[in-house]
Amino acid sequence: MRKILFLFLVFSVSACIPPGRDYGWPQNRAADGSEPILQTDASVFSQSPDEAPPPTWTAQAVTPNAVKVEDSTYIVKPGDTLRGIANRTGASSELIAATNNLTAPYIIRPGQKLQITGGRYHGVSGGETGIAIARAYGVPWRDVVALNGLEEPFILRVGQRLLLPAATPMDPQRMTIEQRAAAFDLDIDDIVTGSQPALASATTADEPSDWRKAIAQKEKPAKTATKKPAAIITPSAFSGRFNWPVEGKLLSSFGSKGGGKVNDGLNIAVAKGTPIRASADGVVAYSGDEIGVFGGLILLNHGDGWVTAYGHADKLNVTRGQKIKAGDIIGLAGDSGYVQEPQLHFEIRKDRKPVNPVSHLPKRT
Repeated sequence: MRKILFLFLVFSVSACIPPGRDYGWPQNRAADGSEPILQTDASVFSQSPDEAPPPTWTAQAVTPNAVKVEDSTYIVKPGDTLRGIANRTGASSELIAATNNLTAPYIIRPGQKLQITGGRYHGVSGGETGIAIARAYGVPWRDVVALNGLEEPFILRVGQRLLLPAATPMDPQRMTIEQRAAAFDLDIDDIVTGSQPALASATTADEPSDWRKAIAQKEKPAKTATKKPAAIITPSAFSGRFNWPVEGKLLSSFGSKGGGKVNDGLNIAVAKGTPIRASADGVVAYSGDEIGVFGGLILLNHGDGWVTAYGHADKLNVTRGQKIKAGDIIGLAGDSGYVQEPQLHFEIRKDRKPVNPVSHLPKRT
């Protein structure tokens, strides 16, 4: 058995309860006030590798070196390309296209006037994730997504320029690590949109790992702890239906709880150690504990914009990039995060928005 300690500072993400969200009870802390420890034991189940899965990903350090670009009008010259104009101005080619209503194959003509959106632009380097970039500047990643109109599969490219929010508490280069952490928070949507490492333009994302095939061939699954972070291909389409991940008493239903509080999923009471089963086929998008409110958290991407979330796990049995079948045991339920009794927080999201799981699950008898 191996313990995954909650990491602080450079290798951690400071998380807080999103405003207006009610995910459970006050934080479950040890007597000394420390964060609960999350354990991972993959040897519990015969379907899993002999060794505990490695950490989901280690975000590559990002140096805040954004370049300031002024609002301007660029007149297209003979031989100009959209990428070349972006390089000359320091702006994002994607944002130039969007601002000027250009569509693929992005044909531009000499004499054409293009509006260049000013602001601070960060140039993406290999292996950087959106989350790590946002943390480096102390800004919400969700704001960067909105500013740049990023879309699924949310894979950044080396050399891509990202427009950053205009307002920050102070110059990121003068901020301490603690100040950057305090200015940054993380939620499920951030992980869905910002956890894929950037790729070089000529490369493709990795295929999801298939540990069933490796076990059938009596091969030990490759260790991913020593591999560089890789972007993972996610399902292109969702085929099937959702099933209940656990059986238990409903503690909190979906929707408004009064007083401006909202539950984005269901909270289901279960005994500690209860197996958590995948609600549908998919690929593991995340397995870790960087969002304090949820403790041990697993996200499965099912394709077509469908994602399921499983929170408050005591043990995680999967790692990012694994193919999962409906009914697979992906972890054990517990009371990690901000709860006082063992339970599972379960969400279903469509196109990044939470939907009522009850509307997509079989009726309970």
